Amino acid sequence: MIVELSPAYLTWAEVDPALHPFDAAAAARVVRSLGPARRVPRRPEVPPADSAMRAWDREVAEPWADAMSHALVECYGRWVVGWRWAHDEGDFDGGPVGNWCCPRDSITSPEETLARVVAALCEWREWLESLAGWFEAYPLELSAVEDQRILWERAARNLILQVVDRTGCGSGWYGHCMQVLTWFLSHWGVAGDVAGGLVDDAIGGRFESWTGPDAVVVEDVAEKLARSLRPDDGVRSAGVRSAGGVPDHLGRWLAVREAVPWPEGPAHGAEEPVASSRDGAAEDIRAFDGAVDPARAEGLLAALERVRADAAHGASLDFELLSGWQQHVLGTAEPPPFRSLPAFAKGGRERYGIGPDTRARFDACLAESAAGGERSLALTARAARAYLDVCFFHPFDDGNARCAFLALLFVLAREGVVLSGVSLLRRITFQADSPGDALRLARYIDVHLTETRRRAALGS
Repeated sequence: MIVELSPAYLTWAEVDPALHPFDAAAAARVVRSLGPARRVPRRPEVPPADSAMRAWDREVAEPWADAMSHALVECYGRWVVGWRWAHDEGDFDGGPVGNWCCPRDSITSPEETLARVVAALCEWREWLESLAGWFEAYPLELSAVEDQRILWERAARNLILQVVDRTGCGSGWYGHCMQVLTWFLSHWGVAGDVAGGLVDDAIGGRFESWTGPDAVVVEDVAEKLARSLRPDDGVRSAGVRSAGGVPDHLGRWLAVREAVPWPEGPAHGAEEPVASSRDGAAEDIRAFDGAVDPARAEGLLAALERVRADAAHGASLDFELLSGWQQHVLGTAEPPPFRSLPAFAKGGRERYGIGPDTRARFDACLAESAAGGERSLALTARAARAYLDVCFFHPFDDGNARCAFLALLFVLAREGVVLSGVSLLRRITFQADSPGDALRLARYIDVHLTETRRRAALGS
């Protein structure tokens, strides 16, 4: 599983300052123009350890910070999510940002809070620009690595020490250190999956939280990393590939889809209809999407209403049905068509191919979301599989994550289930080639389904 707003999964292509323009002088104006800036939550006047503070942090402050991240991403690009990568145990462990800690501690008055967002944003950008400068200070060529190992080693050692200084070696600092080394190798042409493996092998678990690395260990890691490089590391990469050499993640998903041990997931099937007095999906859309953009929330709520109506009428799940919902999601004059070109997601890390039978295969997969038949799976598995089918067929040019969420809700609603909460099902993404991710999503659905049944039994 990949947390969509986590900077730990950013690639160098996503953060390279040369590819993503940024005007620091205009940052304050831009931040204050965003929707969440007009709705900064008020901090309750209670002690930090009070249960009311914990509830406010979870239900109000964190969703607001997520909404601000989404708004910044839409404005600047995904590189910007690092503005919350605080030192120590902040929003994300072991980061290089000192101007932001976490929503509970960093959200105060609106003016002070927005000033912190701007400062953290600029600090993160400055760090990326510093890294780019250090990368360029070592003009290396992978094809000539045999003659440049000392330079590769010096560069790695310098970068480790820079991360040590910037993060202060707090909780989880080594995660960002591994990322920076991977970025460095990627910058000079090492394939991304190869780079990550080489860095992991070189460090070998020897870096620890709250502890600065011993100088001898730093030297050994740098030397091992430099010695492990090969001239062909820029082209080696595992997985299904298209004719152009780019992995086809739709192909990967279709292979994984058949291999996932779905029956090993949660056992909830087509049981009695259940719904609590809370509509968790609608509440989440109003709170989260509304904070990002009220118009976005209105469109998604309109689509949700249509989802529930279609489910009540026993509609079959197919592309045409999705396209009708997507018209509301995207606010288009007509239902959007199925894409005609290969699609990309996760900052270009995943590519979904296209062929003459792609839409027909998509409809065939979606049809399996219905109950009944010899191969019918538990409700949680069918809902999870439909969600992932939409993600990896990626049928639309935009809004596929929202569409996948609606498809999941439709599969549940068709069997009379309306969840009381959806917090585990949104703002997350999954790997196309990971059977474990598919089962994990089924378990997340089961967690919410169990809680919904509990609430329904209590009448809440």
